[in-house]
Amino acid sequence: MSDIAIKVDNVGKLYRLGEVGTGTLSHDLNRWVARMRGKEDPFAKIGESNDRTQKGESDYVWALQDVNFEVKKGEVLGIIGKNGAGKSTLLKLLSKVTKPTTGHIKVNGRIASLLEVGTGFHPEMTGRENIFLNGAIMGMTKKEISSKFDEIVDFAGVERYVDTPVKRYSSGMYVRLAFAVAAHLEPEILIVDEVLAVGDAEFQKKCLGKMKDVSVNDGRTVLFVSHNMAAVKQLCTTGIVMRNGAIVFDGEALPAVDYYQTSHDTNSFFEHSGSLDSAPGNHNIRILKFEVEPTTGEAISISSGIDFELSFYNHKEGINLDATFELRNLDEIVVFHQGLIITADKDSKRGVYTVKGRLQPNLINAGNYSFKMIFGENQRYALFVIEDFIRFEVMNEADGSNSNVLPGIIRPNIDYQLSFQNSANELATS
Repeated sequence: MSDIAIKVDNVGKLYRLGEVGTGTLSHDLNRWVARMRGKEDPFAKIGESNDRTQKGESDYVWALQDVNFEVKKGEVLGIIGKNGAGKSTLLKLLSKVTKPTTGHIKVNGRIASLLEVGTGFHPEMTGRENIFLNGAIMGMTKKEISSKFDEIVDFAGVERYVDTPVKRYSSGMYVRLAFAVAAHLEPEILIVDEVLAVGDAEFQKKCLGKMKDVSVNDGRTVLFVSHNMAAVKQLCTTGIVMRNGAIVFDGEALPAVDYYQTSHDTNSFFEHSGSLDSAPGNHNIRILKFEVEPTTGEAISISSGIDFELSFYNHKEGINLDATFELRNLDEIVVFHQGLIITADKDSKRGVYTVKGRLQPNLINAGNYSFKMIFGENQRYALFVIEDFIRFEVMNEADGSNSNVLPGIIRPNIDYQLSFQNSANELATS
């Protein structure tokens, strides 16, 4: 294992829904007796896979099951998957935040983890104190931490606030300092979960550059979870794709991204049939229909325009109801995120609402896209959220495919104006 930084062998993590522990003394006793006898957890046999699209029958769910992979020293591993695929649970196991139910994890090196905003920070302590605290937790001496202190503060851009308690930091300041600490205190293994979701474009670029630097120049191992496929392609050397708590692809980064992006079925039309309770949604919202079609012509293309229609049943009466349409491309880059206020005077009614929208021709570039829907109350509280519900492709009529020959998200039909002068003399005298 000299060249292996992390080895994950048949790892699984079992949770009981809605409970801490197993919820009953008898369950806890049965599990303890089985463990003392060296036998399998008796409730692991009835646990179900982590498929959130289906209603389960068991109170036990495998957040991870039969996970196996290796990461070599100096590799940058991208961990890809939809929300609920098990990515964050896997990182918590690797970071020893929690223990696996089955299997073993072997780690060769010191780990620094950035799992969420402010991980490992004490809110009452200042930025300076938290830097030294995190370094001490990692086993570094005060002299070693001091030698990196100025570099950390400069990278995070929090010099003015370094002696302020971090509870007063914004989420952006929190994550900038947390990433700077994790990346600069020289761990052999750096684990980063969605750090690019917070912060401006300049900081995101600095993060990618730093992670690449610690891998290429310092030979350190990086595990990177992101929904930004462009960032994964730019940074990672290898990748694994997760679905319902299991690994469905393990290989090089670019094929992993390609597998993830093309493994979804393109479905530009949905219409529910059956009882209302079986429609996609929850006790607040049930989706009945979602259709995407060309404004003109037989197929959606750059120049066709796009019409979309959503029908849903609302159960919540007397609220300010809103719906947000979020369109993303395959690299998980948001094309637009636009909300619609459906009722503004707390007068929502129980029944079916239908929303129609139109994207103008020569706006969206060729490629594959998906709609995320967010239903809310008062534009603040989420009633129901569903991702990748409708997927569709925009064709490039020039070659009859969705080949994105030219880069970019939009392809506007720009009205260019051209002028020409015959000689430099005319330019000088004009």
